[in-house]
Amino acid sequence: MQWLLVDDGSSDGTAAIVDAAAREHPWIVAIHRRDRGFRQAGTGVVEAFYAGYQAITAPWRYIVKLDGDLSFAPDYFERCIEKLESDRQLGIVGGTCSVFKGEDLVTEFPGEPQFHVRGPTKIYRRECFEAIGGLVKAPGWDTIDQMKANMLGWKTATLEDIPIVHHRSTGHAYGSWSNFTKNGLANYISGYHPFFMLLKCMKRAISRRFPKGVLESCGLFYGFARGYLTRAPRVADAALIRYVQDQQWRALSFRSSLWR
Repeated sequence: MQWLLVDDGSSDGTAAIVDAAAREHPWIVAIHRRDRGFRQAGTGVVEAFYAGYQAITAPWRYIVKLDGDLSFAPDYFERCIEKLESDRQLGIVGGTCSVFKGEDLVTEFPGEPQFHVRGPTKIYRRECFEAIGGLVKAPGWDTIDQMKANMLGWKTATLEDIPIVHHRSTGHAYGSWSNFTKNGLANYISGYHPFFMLLKCMKRAISRRFPKGVLESCGLFYGFARGYLTRAPRVADAALIRYVQDQQWRALSFRSSLWR
């Protein structure tokens, strides 16, 4: 129906590419934001999303948030929307973020729970998007949205049979340590229980290749602990935090949960 291409203050040739696309296709709208001068994890990407959201003029049933470093098959949206149309309880879906290793296309994050839809690609059903109150302008927004959707009775799912190619690995722009600490802070903001977080970090240290697994584990826990030390604001939804922690305790006690 409509593509809104948001140039979030790029300093390369992005602005010219976006403008050229808008001139060529009437269904493309170019939106330019000023360069804030620094990367703003979590908040920046959601502000860019809302710059596009506020410019919507077409009637819509589904809204798609895509990063700029993705490519996908011509039938990507058709296949995703077929899944949504076949199950009216699906509120948020996305393709499986994949990367090339040599000539092979492989899943970027193997072993993740199916409910978790990665931030680079999100397709929201309008009723679900409005029910969750939109996106939170903070790190962890792409966990909070699907947690709240599930709490409200919606289903969320990564579509394992529909790949989407991620051309720059997640967190590459921040550097490994900054990305790990950012994710730890995001888990804090999302309401994760400290014991669940501790076990998550231990699992990462053991399951990932040394020394990267240990570095990731330390970074995650440091970012999480920093949230407490700096008294960073958590998601302002006590019921959601209770729901998240209840689901985590259910997983730890081998009961049915989002993680199992």
